[in-house]
Amino acid sequence: MPTANMRLKILLPFKVFAEKRDVLRIVAESYNGSFGLLPNRLDCAAALVPGILTYETAADGEVSLAVDEGVLVKTGGEVLVSVRNAIGDMAMG
Repeated sequence: MPTANMRLKILLPFKVFAEKRDVLRIVAESYNGSFGLLPNRLDCAAALVPGILTYETAADGEVSLAVDEGVLVKTGGEVLVSVRNAIGDMAMG
């Protein structure tokens, strides 16, 4: 069954940096360049390089944050990003 939106969780070694529901799209940077995720994309895993992670929700619009190296895993509508550090103006929700 197609997924309408994604759930994004950004994890740091010592805390959960952010949890967002109803994410429309995500753009991240890997060793092979930038790539995008939409809700119905096949499941995947990618090693992330230090750079900008962007996501979009209807409520927040487009949000960009700086992330350190880490890993991104998409399974169904769930996207987990585990990085060493992240910087951005995040409202938890």
